[in-house]
Amino acid sequence: MNPMGRIKIGLLVIGLALALAAPACAQGIRDRMLARLPAIVKLKSQGIVGEDNRGYLAVLKDAGEQQGTVDAENQDRRKIYTAIAKQQGTTPDLVGRRRAMQIAQKADPGTMLQDADGHWRKK
Repeated sequence: MNPMGRIKIGLLVIGLALALAAPACAQGIRDRMLARLPAIVKLKSQGIVGEDNRGYLAVLKDAGEQQGTVDAENQDRRKIYTAIAKQQGTTPDLVGRRRAMQIAQKADPGTMLQDADGHWRKK
């Protein structure tokens, strides 16, 4: 499966979990994330952003005009993690850390990943 396909499947799983927790806003978040996906894939492939160990995008080099895209993605991820945490009776931080492990497993070769100790490595 190509990188976009794997990412879309991941977004669909997150969208389903969010829809169960907060149906009114789930579709809007999912749509925004899908719309941003090509830009994020490009930023990752260029080494401008990586996936941190908390489930968020981290800027590793100057993102320039794409900083807003990164910020918007992280805001939507935070909303998702919060909704899932509420549904599961846990914290958004724990949900994000679990998601970070899933992201790392599915990441494409060359993606910058932050390990549990805070060190960055290229997959």
